[in-house]
Amino acid sequence: MRLHTIALASLLAVTLPSAALFAQQTISAKDAPMTSPATRALQHSSPVWAMIAPHLPNPETASAKDLETAGDVLRARRFPEDALDYYGYAMARGGDVSVLLNKMGVTRLELRQNALAHEMFLRTVRLHKKDSIAWNNLGVTEYATGNYRAAISDYKRASKLDSKSAVYHSNLGMAYFGGKDMESARKQFALAIQLDPEVLQHRDNSGTTAQLIGTENYSQLCFEIARLYAKEHNEAETRLWLAKASESGFDVRNGLRNDAVLQAYEKDPQLKLMLDNAAQLRAKGMEPSAPGLGEAPQSGSQNGR
Repeated sequence: MRLHTIALASLLAVTLPSAALFAQQTISAKDAPMTSPATRALQHSSPVWAMIAPHLPNPETASAKDLETAGDVLRARRFPEDALDYYGYAMARGGDVSVLLNKMGVTRLELRQNALAHEMFLRTVRLHKKDSIAWNNLGVTEYATGNYRAAISDYKRASKLDSKSAVYHSNLGMAYFGGKDMESARKQFALAIQLDPEVLQHRDNSGTTAQLIGTENYSQLCFEIARLYAKEHNEAETRLWLAKASESGFDVRNGLRNDAVLQAYEKDPQLKLMLDNAAQLRAKGMEPSAPGLGEAPQSGSQNGR
């Protein structure tokens, strides 16, 4: 068993899937179907599974910690249904219910199974009302169905429990943005940037704190983020987000003329070049090269929230 644990731990050199969630993963009118037995059988025929399977601990005899570690490895290696199995085994062996439910919920979110994730996070906050991560993650599931009022309430709970979390403030800003409360959204995004200047950049955070990076009005959101960086006198990020707004279809040049904060960039030569490049990308029908906070929803996709 000790050898199994060491081998599994070494496999965690591959970073866990990001808890940040693309628009296509979280914005969906319906939950994705459960993985079929046939699909799982096909996954288990892969070379990666052949490398992992011999090291998986026995669910009936292994410790909860070893079983949880196995679940982490399986999630990292893109075997989410098997990860869920091992998190369940760990729970049955006396593992920390809150931690495991959070991991299971985030895994369900990655599978686009929002309703199941919602139930897991709801169970967690009922067990531990001061679990800020669970409140945040519950908010993600509410946001997924367009229930911005409930999402705002959940994110407020999370940020009250941990006011130093940039992700919680960012998510709260997203919920206000979805509910068309622009002033509150700007305030929360500004707080998030102050706590972590890179919070709005898409990157792996390798944990169980879900971060929203999708929105139906991505281009306007990019413009709003640019305004925040302009107020912070961060010229590089301001230009970058204005370019993203342009790539996603926002009329940036017109926006600059009508915005007191950003007017100074109207004749900026570096920004002009970036906007010209963005226009060329749009003309060629190409996706933005750096999605950052999220990807603009594709026309015809199921983006319900």
